[in-house]
Amino acid sequence: QEQLVESGGGSVQAGGSLTLSCAASVSTYNSPCMGWFRQAPGKEREVVAGIYMSGGMNPYYHGSVQGRFTVSQDNAKNTVYLQMNSLKPEDTALYYCAAAARCRGWTQGAMDYWGEGILVTVCS
Repeated sequence: QEQLVESGGGSVQAGGSLTLSCAASVSTYNSPCMGWFRQAPGKEREVVAGIYMSGGMNPYYHGSVQGRFTVSQDNAKNTVYLQMNSLKPEDTALYYCAAAARCRGWTQGAMDYWGEGILVTVCS
């Protein structure tokens, strides 16, 4: 059964850091591409970062988080992480972990499995 469970969200002051974790079931962790998306109030869901699980290509980052966020994986734990540094109030959103059965880009439609989301609030 495909399953993705996010953890690590919460509230933080601007300039602070948080690390999100996405624990995946074995079948889901075998997905070749996994990504982090976010949805702020009143806005559409957007990709934050994506990782090619084979390690054959560099991760993808949205321009707004480039240099501040880092996506990584721990194969022993079937877990993907999103390290978020220098957080800004505009980073406030529900963050979702997603996985794709085939790598087809970093859009919502390219993802096949989704977690339920976790809230990140950045206070100014």
